[in-house]
Amino acid sequence: MLQNFCNWLSNTPVSLKIQTVLWIIPAVQTIHILCISIVISTMAMLDLRLLGLTGRKQPIARAVSRWVPWVFWTLPIMLLTGIVLIIGEPTRELMNPYFRTKMAMLLVVFVITLVVYMKNKDAEYWNQRAIAAKFAGSVSLLLWVGIITAGRWIAYY
Repeated sequence: MLQNFCNWLSNTPVSLKIQTVLWIIPAVQTIHILCISIVISTMAMLDLRLLGLTGRKQPIARAVSRWVPWVFWTLPIMLLTGIVLIIGEPTRELMNPYFRTKMAMLLVVFVITLVVYMKNKDAEYWNQRAIAAKFAGSVSLLLWVGIITAGRWIAYY
């Protein structure tokens, strides 16, 4: 069923245009990768603070307020560029187990980030829950490494 959808999508006028105009995929991939670098660097800063490895003089609440908005502003751009890439090469993306793994990890890390952000309304929440902060930071950091790895492996499957 998914293969049938991929076949249909790859033959739509939009997909055919993306496939035939040589600059579209490289340009969209460039924007997508630049957004990934913003998200990864900001999440690494936040995760390392949650782990207590950096910025110990700064309250966790301040780090969350500083870094998470970058993620929330960048993710919609990544979503749009990702959709363009999927439309351009649906079989390569949707049938790829690394792509599906990347999406599953992205969903989990987004939920973790949302929870960290929502709990940040209480400025002392994370400071009073050091173990929970370290757990969230370590799982998030591991997931981001997995997302990068899976994203890279999409090209080689």
